[in-house]
Amino acid sequence: MAHKLPAAILLAALLALAAPLVVVAGDPDTLQDVCVADYHSLKGPLRLNGFPCKRHENVTANDFISVLLAKPGNTGNAVGSAVTAANVERLPGLNTLGVSMARIDFAPWGVNPPHTHPRATEIIFVLQGSLDVGFVTTANRLFARTVCRGEVFVFPRGLVHYQRNNGGTPAAVISAFNSQLPGTQAVAQTLFGASPAAPTDVLARAFQIDAGLVEAIKSKFPPM
Repeated sequence: MAHKLPAAILLAALLALAAPLVVVAGDPDTLQDVCVADYHSLKGPLRLNGFPCKRHENVTANDFISVLLAKPGNTGNAVGSAVTAANVERLPGLNTLGVSMARIDFAPWGVNPPHTHPRATEIIFVLQGSLDVGFVTTANRLFARTVCRGEVFVFPRGLVHYQRNNGGTPAAVISAFNSQLPGTQAVAQTLFGASPAAPTDVLARAFQIDAGLVEAIKSKFPPM
């Protein structure tokens, strides 16, 4: 006579089977050696989770090399920082490989404002200078410290984080991501520069400020 499994055990078994689908982070594994992005085939509204592959006979070593991060970015802006990305949109050989990099340059006292990367964990390596960095968990706990030349710091996937040059000389870091296209959402730009605009009364209540101040802040973040 067959024995029936208790409902709790059956539920646990189902959750265990589903767990790999839930906890997967980062880009999916590739099924071939290379899939160099074929930018020229992107016609029409269809977009894939990644880019179509070049025909193998058209792939060259140049698809896997870039000088994007060789030179400092222009930090002459309101926040005093510049992010130069080497992701799949600019380095076709990264397609399906699940990694990318960026260079962040800071003017003296420059800031990379609070932002998130929804599709990747980030690790930075300080090339030059000294930075105050931090991230905030979903429990609103701030993890912050100073990182100096030669040190690394990790920002978990999807959490709001920032970097600030804490000195009077330029600073620079190299960032690495476990995604070919990690995405970036700058908190201030996302909320105050959305298109169409986020409702003023919603932002006023969220930040506990008056509508006039919300409109003044919005004026500093024109839709991109």
